[in-house]
Amino acid sequence: MRKNFLGILLSLFWLFLKVNLLSTSGIASVGLLHQEAVGTFVTEEQFVQAVSFSSILPGSEAEKLAMFIGLRVGGLPGALASLLGSSLPPTVLMLGVFMILHRLRREAWVSRFVEGLMPAVAVLMIYVAYQLLAGNGGPLDWKMLAMAAVSLVAFMFNAPPPLVVIVAGIAGIFLFK
Repeated sequence: MRKNFLGILLSLFWLFLKVNLLSTSGIASVGLLHQEAVGTFVTEEQFVQAVSFSSILPGSEAEKLAMFIGLRVGGLPGALASLLGSSLPPTVLMLGVFMILHRLRREAWVSRFVEGLMPAVAVLMIYVAYQLLAGNGGPLDWKMLAMAAVSLVAFMFNAPPPLVVIVAGIAGIFLFK
């Protein structure tokens, strides 16, 4: 029994290590995690529940999903193994990038490189937003666009993101029947 439990912990660690090494964004990691975890570690319903709750709570979705699935499968040791697998790749990569940028911080091309990243990252965020809106399979109707516009205005007035998401979810109950 102990050997089997250790195998489960290693499987959880490997799953989240792999997902975080193979995906570059939250949305992509959720899709890959769905493909890898549903049916193996959790049911479809449990996964949808975890994603729903993780989008409301503050913090990284990858870590919240890792803790949820790990806790569900292996208790506290499972949550810790999943969290370690989820946190290790970005931590090691960020330390490596920091060490390189620290050595090159006085180079003019580094600041120009970072400036060049900003428009690409902004477009990536817009693209992900579009994918989320269009990804529901239906057309972009006035209700979706109105909800998106109201959310954008709320964010422009510095409304707390969890509050905007919760209010949008409640409004969705009544709007999308």
